[in-house]
Amino acid sequence: MRHIISMLMENESGALSRVAGLFSARGYNIESLTVAPTEDESLSRMTIVTSGSDNIIEQITKQLNKLVDVVKLADITEGMHIERELMLIKVKADDIDKREELKRLSDVFRGRIIDVSDTTYIIELTGTNEKLDAFIEAIQGQDIIETVRSGVSGIARGEKSLGLTV
Repeated sequence: MRHIISMLMENESGALSRVAGLFSARGYNIESLTVAPTEDESLSRMTIVTSGSDNIIEQITKQLNKLVDVVKLADITEGMHIERELMLIKVKADDIDKREELKRLSDVFRGRIIDVSDTTYIIELTGTNEKLDAFIEAIQGQDIIETVRSGVSGIARGEKSLGLTV
C-alpha cells in the first residue's frame, strides 16, 4: 500500500543523505521525495512517498524517528489529507489542430499553457498522481517531448498538524 510520510527535520546539511541512506540500507524504495524549508528557518519539511505493508511502514517510521535530525514525523495517509503534485510537460504543437486539442485538454484538466513556441507548448498541471497520469494518458496521441514532476506534497486536513506547538 502507498503511504505518504511527512517529517519536520532540522535544516542541516546531510539530513537528506541520512534519510536516503536509511531507505537504501534496508532495501526500501522511495517513490517520490520533496524537501523545502518551513516558516521556521531552522526546520525543513520532507515528504516521502513509499509503498509497503503495514509492518514495513511501521519499521520505516520507527527507523526515521531514531534519526537525530527528525523532529516530528507522521504518516498522513492514516487520516484525511490533501496531496498535490506539480507537472510540467512539453509537447509538440506544430499545427493548428494539435494546438487546439492540447488547449482543450489543458482546460479540461485545469492546466495552464505557460510557454508557447512555434512548435511546442509547455503545460503546467497540479493535482493528484492519478490526475496527472490521466492527463498523460489523454495526450498519448500527441508527441510528448519531456515530462517533469515535482513529487507529492501533502498536508493533513482539519486541526491535525505536523507543526510544532508553541
